[in-house]
Amino acid sequence: MLDFGQSLINNSLRKVLKRLHYPFEVMLTCVRWYVAYPLSLRHIEEVMQKRGVFVDYVTVHRWAIKVLPVLAAVFRLRKRPAGRSWHMDETCIKVSGQWKYLYRAVDRAGDTVDFLLTAKRDLAAARRFLERAISLHDVPEKISIGKSNANTAAIESVKADAGVDILMRQNKYLNNIVEQDHRAIKRIIRPTLGFKSFWSARIIIVGIETMHMIRKGQLGCPEGQTMSAAQQFYSLAA
Repeated sequence: MLDFGQSLINNSLRKVLKRLHYPFEVMLTCVRWYVAYPLSLRHIEEVMQKRGVFVDYVTVHRWAIKVLPVLAAVFRLRKRPAGRSWHMDETCIKVSGQWKYLYRAVDRAGDTVDFLLTAKRDLAAARRFLERAISLHDVPEKISIGKSNANTAAIESVKADAGVDILMRQNKYLNNIVEQDHRAIKRIIRPTLGFKSFWSARIIIVGIETMHMIRKGQLGCPEGQTMSAAQQFYSLAA
């Protein structure tokens, strides 16, 4: 079933790349730089021109929007399972001049459990994120959160409705691990000077989070095979 699913995704990627009419290696390199480093689209345009490749920043953005969802879907098929002790928190992301909220969770080892960009920071958003994370990784044994009343209510409502037992620990010092992890994501986002639309923000953040998880060793690779983070990213399109 896994091979069949990945085959469908790779077919989708080939169709996307066929319509973009540019060398495969150039497209993937630009997209990787965009989600791996604190570079703006105009920075990437400039660097590529110095290498003799003339591509404007709008085209690079279009490649990212088309390619990243497919690569992220492949990654999810090959992602290593997360631990059962989670640290959950949210951070602010500016979209069209307004603050939106990126919900994130990492396990005890610092590996990313899941993430979700939402328009609001409330019970409904926190619960939607939590239910999505549980659907991907099953019910955790415990969740550490800060002083967010919305997160507390979301966990309690999921426990009551699903009849599951989750130990909830509420202490801001226990959540330093996820708060530190936010910084790696925001460091890449900062040069964008804010996203122009919620739709594109979600897609680009998916790519940034995927690259971040690759760097943390969360992509399952064949035993005995060692690949750099860049090689692992490119392998998603193989």
